[in-house]
Order: sequence, then structure tokens, then C-alpha cells
Amino acid sequence: MDLPVAPPAFDATGDGGPRRRADPGADIGAGCGLAFLELAALVVVFGLWWLSGFSLDPARTVTADPLWNYLIAVGAVGAVALVAAVIAARAGAVVTVVTQGLMAALVCLIVVGGSAGQSHEDQRCREAPTAPGCRNTH
Repeated sequence: MDLPVAPPAFDATGDGGPRRRADPGADIGAGCGLAFLELAALVVVFGLWWLSGFSLDPARTVTADPLWNYLIAVGAVGAVALVAAVIAARAGAVVTVVTQGLMAALVCLIVVGGSAGQSHEDQRCREAPTAPGCRNTH
């Protein structure tokens, strides 16, 4: 009588062979494409912030919006970069991991610097509401 034979059990102790890596062309294309799109998003966000304080009327004094809402949008771009880096790491796309990691670090620096600058501006306007660049909220 012939009994069925079980397949060999998974052995995690041995060498798994060469590590699987993504195609280099697709990896470079994805890394550069994502970095370009994220940089474009950052330019749009900060362009909108700059336009909030721009007026063609010379008789009108305009101050830019507070940065807080724009920093939230920049943080969302950083979150997308971080998720893309994790997905690329799982796929073995080294170039994409590096570009997205650098983009996430850049966004982190922008958010930290922007929030420090806006906090300083808010504190200055609390102490002297009539200072230049402060919005009158009466």
C-alpha cells in the first residue's frame, strides 16, 4: 500500500538565495517620478500660501495666511512619501526607497521649520497686535 507523502516543511534556517530586487529601470523611473510629483505638490502648496499674501492693488495691505493649514498639506505629502518608501522597500526598489526617504526627511524639515516660524510669528502678534504683518482681528 502506498501512503501519500507530505511535501517538505519550510526551512527558514537555510540560505534563502539571492534577495529579490526590482527592475532597475522601473525603480529609477518610479523614484524620480514620485519625487517630481511630490516636489510639484510642494510648489503648489507654497505657491498658494504666497498668493494669499499677494495683491495687485497698491493701496491695499495684504498679509499672508497663517502657515498652519498649508503645513498640514505638506505633512500629507510627507506621509505619502513615507508610505511609498515602505512599499518600495518591500518590493526591493532601492532607488525609490532612497528618494522617498529623502523626500520624507525634507518634508519633516519643512514642517518643523515652518511650525517654528509660524509659532514665533503668532507669539509676536500676540505681544504686539499692531506690528507689521499681523492681522487685525477686531
